[in-house]
Amino acid sequence: KELMRNMSEQIIQYLEDRGVEHIFGLCGHTNIAFLAALSKSKKIKFINVRHEQIASHAADGYARVTKKASVVLSTLGPGITNNVTGVATAALDSIPMVVIAGDVQSYYFGKHPHQEVNLHSDGSQCEIYRPFAKRVWRVDRAELFPEILEKAFSLAESGRPGPVLIDVPMDMFSAEVDEALFKRLSYNAKMIQKPSIDEELAEKIVKLIANAKNPVIHVGGGVKLAGATAEFEKFVNHMGIPVSCSLMGKATLPDTNPLMMGMTGFWGTKFINDKCRNADYILALGTSFKECDCSSWYPDFTFSGPPTKLIHIDIDPSEIGRNYPVELGVVADLKKTLIMMNKAAKKLYPQAHKNKAVEEEIANFKKEFKANNRSLEESNQFPMSPQRILADLRAAVPSDALIVTDVGWNKNGIGQQFSFHKADTFITPGGLATMGFGVPGAMGVKIGAPDKTVIAVVGDGGFGQNPAVLASIAADNIPVVIVIMNNNAFGTIAGLIKAHYDTTFGTLFFRDGEEYAPDYAGIARMYGIEGVKIEKAEDFKPELERAIKTNRPVVLDVRMVNIPTPTEGHWDIMNVFSPGKKIHHVSTH
Repeated sequence: KELMRNMSEQIIQYLEDRGVEHIFGLCGHTNIAFLAALSKSKKIKFINVRHEQIASHAADGYARVTKKASVVLSTLGPGITNNVTGVATAALDSIPMVVIAGDVQSYYFGKHPHQEVNLHSDGSQCEIYRPFAKRVWRVDRAELFPEILEKAFSLAESGRPGPVLIDVPMDMFSAEVDEALFKRLSYNAKMIQKPSIDEELAEKIVKLIANAKNPVIHVGGGVKLAGATAEFEKFVNHMGIPVSCSLMGKATLPDTNPLMMGMTGFWGTKFINDKCRNADYILALGTSFKECDCSSWYPDFTFSGPPTKLIHIDIDPSEIGRNYPVELGVVADLKKTLIMMNKAAKKLYPQAHKNKAVEEEIANFKKEFKANNRSLEESNQFPMSPQRILADLRAAVPSDALIVTDVGWNKNGIGQQFSFHKADTFITPGGLATMGFGVPGAMGVKIGAPDKTVIAVVGDGGFGQNPAVLASIAADNIPVVIVIMNNNAFGTIAGLIKAHYDTTFGTLFFRDGEEYAPDYAGIARMYGIEGVKIEKAEDFKPELERAIKTNRPVVLDVRMVNIPTPTEGHWDIMNVFSPGKKIHHVSTH
């Protein structure tokens, strides 16, 4: 006998049973039936925001620390389009997310009702997400909703993770459906087992890399996504092989590990790039070999394959061999794979290999880099040097603090210069490089990891993208510390256009011909958050330490000079701007 029950009530019950604890979103007339059901939940908290992009960025940060799919609630039209940037950011960084978006009534498709997307086909707002979502569903029949919901979570979290969309005509949220359709889902496994490798293949990989004369392990964000940083460090320490990383691979292995060299590519250093370029074997784990990490794939800068031989392991087969030919390509989950490789390494080589010569070479490089940076790290100039800001940040924050960046000096400088003492403590929008991610991303990170210190390090350009996030941070008293590296510009772009075209048009902030900077600390106070304007370099570190201790949200507005992040790699855009010349960025101060 059918037992009919309201759809939205059953969706909330399903999400509770699945262990969902937070939903990020914004109301609209198409989703209020869902919100009404959510209001009765004692297990799920709704994170209410003032702009949908904030919701999707916050959900992204939340998923990165919890390692499970986050949930975003959206309405139609401008609601779903406002969410696009955040969902696309998650997609390009392989972050699991389930977006539930209300739509016009199913029986009005093609009638052109209020806010229907229909210029090329009727009821087609879901098509907006097709270029970046793993899958897009439109619920055309109410009885199919439970099955779609189950598939959505499974797909978002399996294989290479990513966001999915469920487009829901608003009449479906209010429909009555048989409880049995949801109940049968309870018998379904909520986690799909991922592929591993067998003992024979594990031993083959270990032997190849162990017998190499000059091997390097290059790690991307995939190891962190797989929750395998502990297994990775165990493997590195046992094999004694130096490690390089992509931007997304930063803080997979702590920078304090003697075998950790650092980040490659355009914002890498000559030492690290040369070590990779001259390697005879590279074991690549969970990386796509993206453009900036590889100096635009020019063989005379970072990676040269061939002659370098490549062993590439990734959960996504489409990434293997995409940018460099492989000698051995493996599709597998990196956590399970590293467990097998550790067993093989211990069996084949019972004693850990200490590579003292390589460790000493890396230590000398780090010492020299630090010495060359010391004058800027200790400078009392004001506006501050960005190197001093990062040095004081490292000195002030706990070793296990989670650092969330935006895009610009904060991201590039931290990738190159900041020493992470613990794994899994760096979060940045690498794939889409989204300005505006930092603060809402940090809000989601703090919600997902409430016992950790969370610091958002952003530029003034990035902070200006989504200042309304402060309303949500204030309303729920989410104790995120926000450090604004304020150079009164879109600084990285200003340095580029000045270097190549001798202008800063469109990149610096002016009002009536005079330099203009909003009072960011004052803006924070108007939202009900403590705001502090740093007036001299010596004040930053103690104010940051105090802000962390308050366990309340605080915004620190830190003026800095706009000098470029040092670059020793290559990026092809330089050839586009200035063919035949060797020009990077310049200072605009």
